[in-house]
Amino acid sequence: MTYMYEYPEYLKIKLPKKTARRYPAYELYLYGEGNYAEENKNLLLTGIPILFLPGNAGSYKQVRSLGSIALRKAEDVDFKYHFNFFSVNFNEELVALYGGSLQRQTKFVHECIKVILKLYRDGEFAPTSVAIVAHSMGGLVARALLTLKNFKPELINLLITQATPHNAPVMPLDKYLTDFYTAVNNHWILKAQDLRNLTTLSVAGGFRDYQVRSGLAFLPRLSQHDSALSVVSSAVPRAWASTDHLSIVWCKELILATIRAFFDLIDENTRQITEDPKKRMSVLHHHFVRHPAKIFEENPEAFTELKGAFMWITVKASKWTHSVYNDSDGRYFTFPLASHRKSYSHVYCANSMLDTSSWIYGCMNSNSSMCLEATDLSWRAELLPTTKVVMLKLQDYPSLSHIVIQVPPAVGNKYTLDCEFFREDSRTLQLPVTHLFSFGFSSSKILLNSTGLLYNVQLQHFNQIYQAFKIYVESHCQSLKERKPSVYRLHIPWSHEDSIIVAKVPSFTEISAKLHLAQPQSDSRVPELNIYSSPDCQYEVILKTSLLQVLGQVIRFHAGALPVYVISNILLTYGGQLSTLVSTGQCSDFSHELVRTAKPYKVEPLISVVVLLHGFNWFREMWESLSLPEVDAAVLSSQDAWFPLVSLTLFLFGTGIAYWSGVFFSTSLRLFSSLWFAVFRPTVLPKDNKLITRRSLCGVLSLALVSWTTCGAFAVLIIYLQYLFKVIKLHVNVRAEQSVLNGDSNCSKETSWNSRIHTVKKQSSVDSTSKATQSLSSSTTIAEAISSLKMHVTILNLFTWIVLLNLPSLVYWLKNLRYNVRLDPDPCRSTAIILVCILEILMNSSTSEVKSSKLLKITAKVPLPLSVAMLAFGRMHLYRVSHFVIFSLLLHVLCCAV
Repeated sequence: MTYMYEYPEYLKIKLPKKTARRYPAYELYLYGEGNYAEENKNLLLTGIPILFLPGNAGSYKQVRSLGSIALRKAEDVDFKYHFNFFSVNFNEELVALYGGSLQRQTKFVHECIKVILKLYRDGEFAPTSVAIVAHSMGGLVARALLTLKNFKPELINLLITQATPHNAPVMPLDKYLTDFYTAVNNHWILKAQDLRNLTTLSVAGGFRDYQVRSGLAFLPRLSQHDSALSVVSSAVPRAWASTDHLSIVWCKELILATIRAFFDLIDENTRQITEDPKKRMSVLHHHFVRHPAKIFEENPEAFTELKGAFMWITVKASKWTHSVYNDSDGRYFTFPLASHRKSYSHVYCANSMLDTSSWIYGCMNSNSSMCLEATDLSWRAELLPTTKVVMLKLQDYPSLSHIVIQVPPAVGNKYTLDCEFFREDSRTLQLPVTHLFSFGFSSSKILLNSTGLLYNVQLQHFNQIYQAFKIYVESHCQSLKERKPSVYRLHIPWSHEDSIIVAKVPSFTEISAKLHLAQPQSDSRVPELNIYSSPDCQYEVILKTSLLQVLGQVIRFHAGALPVYVISNILLTYGGQLSTLVSTGQCSDFSHELVRTAKPYKVEPLISVVVLLHGFNWFREMWESLSLPEVDAAVLSSQDAWFPLVSLTLFLFGTGIAYWSGVFFSTSLRLFSSLWFAVFRPTVLPKDNKLITRRSLCGVLSLALVSWTTCGAFAVLIIYLQYLFKVIKLHVNVRAEQSVLNGDSNCSKETSWNSRIHTVKKQSSVDSTSKATQSLSSSTTIAEAISSLKMHVTILNLFTWIVLLNLPSLVYWLKNLRYNVRLDPDPCRSTAIILVCILEILMNSSTSEVKSSKLLKITAKVPLPLSVAMLAFGRMHLYRVSHFVIFSLLLHVLCCAV
């Protein structure tokens, strides 16, 4: 977490009247603190402009960490260079769930960039472009700038995104959101060559980010070129940690890496961020991919003079260790390579002194024991948490005659240097991963009797996102002397998603092994567990499948599709209840029908066959000729995001959620009806309700007007509450009628008993028969009412999920109500009008009307194909779910009328 030393201030930048009038909810701010904030109030800016874009429900004040750290860094260089951090206030809109405002935000950012550049136009080093740092959905808005017709690409030269879902929306709740994604990604793919002057870095949060999985944060593969880079925070040097979705904005290590990169990107001549794309990418690689533990240099010198009156010592051994503590004399250790080239393939050196000075060199064609001029191999080093290491393949350096290790005087410092020569095959071991269905009962094991400093354990057949393992590394040492900690790195070669763990020696360490991206088909490299070990220690590596983490991968990659599976289960149950109504004349209970009807074998096989056939060109051509949308499972399969049994797992999860939501719903209805019954005590069931009345017609017109003039989701919520009220009222009336019937039954039994003891008149017998007939009629009425109640509860349960899927647009509308009464665009407007018409009729219907309909048999069979279609086309397009439900309910309405 970042810290600050002065109170933050946010100076509101005055926008042109036309811009302010067009975007009343949005604002632009300049960050400052202390004296710096006071100096900037006159807006005579001389720094380098950086624009921060917040994400979904994000605040413009999240720029504080970047601005504060950059200010401290500028003070360190006496303000030779400094940055001006601007931030956009998007009114904390829910753009990850409602896509209607994304285009508006994009256009506003364009206006902000023009306003920012105008603030510098009279300066000596006036910038011509703005760098952008964007969090979450702000990164997508920044990328969308390039799709605007009147946007000049040279206005931005650097874009850094933090936990931005670039590939697809997390929850595709409306068509505007998915269309926006399609437009942006298609533009970046088709115009990739035109975007080479824009350098893009995407930083993902790793496995702790439960909102945006890191696979979504990687830039689309086809758009990646020399100026695009995607990394996970766990692989970023000096960070080496996963972050959650919000903390990535203020994670100190990531912010420091970002600010250091900004200062290294400055061109001394223009005093702005360099216009050289190669330098920008080199800087980003230096700070976010592989840090050599040296201060960045654009063009490091090819040769370096080895100065100083140091002692030269020749080392001929293949393995060497040197400890330094309060050493006042400097030394050069030289390692002749001629004697090692035949026996060994690699040389590995490690240095526990984590300063930024050069320490390892290569001498060329030196026949003496000294080397006055050498190439600096420190740039080949890599920084790890406890050491900096260099591994060189001797074959790649045929001109080198010696390796030289520099050990400068160390007063008060204690550190260790290690070097060894080895053959690659002697340090590479293969560990096949366990099968998915081993469920953790079997394991793969390997034992290392460490005599070296580095081992690479190749994890064979570890290449799919559904695989998840626990790796246990146990270290034992013969002696009890103090040792350097071991470093374990899980290296994924096809993406920058490594994870690093530091462990004491001896210790027992648990490592989670799972992927953010599946292995591309064109890549044959294998993931590795790199063990930076301590000599003379034994390491035992055990690998087991982790069932919980496999389920975690399923949820991580497909949790957004769970509502589709829940609604599919409820729709199957609804169809089962209609079938029961056809066969028995009564509607069955929701829970019982869910268990009986909602079976995965009814829907999954057909989808699996279609996905399989999509692998053939002739089927795809036929599918496209019919103008059918792509099957979502086929799309996910092509993106390597679909894996065996995932649909079955999600279906079972959906069944469980549907069951317990039904139990909760029924319990809530009983509770509300009990409270109502205790207060009002109604006694009569409604008789012969008309489907369409003047009152209901007025309600339909009123809600249609509300939907058209305000917000469709608001009208849906109103009709939902009205339907809920009707169902609760029906539940209360049924309870009241049952109470009356029970009372009459007891009275009838008492009369019958008295008639056996006493002599009664004939008229008394007639009255008893009349009461029995009336009781039978009441029982039939109650049975019909209970059947209708069960059907209404299922429809209401189904409708509840539709309301939840449309809730984000309602929240967005309420939040922006002070700016505009009408939500525009509204993804729910037409859907709301249709739903209002359907539900106004359904809430007055009963099963007695439905079971006499000629269309009932057809209507009962429709939910099954609709459930299949929902799972086929709704996983990646949640807004389509409402259409399938509406079609099913529309047939129900026709049953009531025909």
